[in-house]
Amino acid sequence: MKPDQDHRSTRDPDMAAAAQVAVPDDDIDDSRYVSGLPGFLGVIDVAVARIEAILLATGVLLMALNTMANVFGRFLLGQSIFFSEELNRALIILITFAGISYAARHGRHIRMSAIFDALTPALRKPLMIVIALVTAATMFLLTWYSVEYVMTQASRGRLLPSLQIPVWWIIVWVPLGFFLTGVQYTLTAIKNIIDKDIWLSTSTMEGYDNTAEEEV
Repeated sequence: MKPDQDHRSTRDPDMAAAAQVAVPDDDIDDSRYVSGLPGFLGVIDVAVARIEAILLATGVLLMALNTMANVFGRFLLGQSIFFSEELNRALIILITFAGISYAARHGRHIRMSAIFDALTPALRKPLMIVIALVTAATMFLLTWYSVEYVMTQASRGRLLPSLQIPVWWIIVWVPLGFFLTGVQYTLTAIKNIIDKDIWLSTSTMEGYDNTAEEEV
C-alpha cells in the first residue's frame, strides 16, 4: 500500500469503525457495566450487576482464603480450622444463587432451543418475550417459597454447630438469588419489547441475524 493510501485508510470512518473490536461477553467487567436500557430501568439493571459482582467476588475470595488457611493450618500447624467446612458451605450457597442471576444476565443458562431456532426472526422475538416473562414469573414464585422456607428455619432457632450462628443466615441468599434472577428476566423481556433486535439477556444478543443464519 502506498503512503497516501495508508494515510487515507486510517482516516476512513468505515475502516475505523471496522477496526473497533467488540469486547466478548465473557470479558465484561461488571464493575464498569453500562446498561443498554433507558432511564430508571437502566439504573435497576446496573444495580443488579453491581450486587452480583459484589456477592460473587466476595464469595469466591472468602472461599479461596478459607480453603488456603485451612490447608496451611492442617499441614503446617497440625490443626484444621474447626469452622472451615461450615463457612465453605455457606459460601457455596452464596456463590450458587448469586451465580444464577449472573448467568441469566450474560445469557449463559442452558436453553432447549430446537423449536426456537427453527422459527423465523419475526416469530422468535415474541417467543423470547414470552420465555423471559414466564421464567421471571417462575423465579418470583420460587422467591416466595424460599422466603417462607427461610422464615420457617428462622422460627426454629437452629444454630450451626461450629459457627454458632442461625442456620437461616446462610440460606438467606437463596431468595435473594431467585429475586435478582426474576428481575433480570423481566428486564430481558422489556429489552426485547423496546429494541428491534432479539436479546437473550440485557447484555447478550441472540446469535442469529435477520436472514435466520447463525453468526460465526
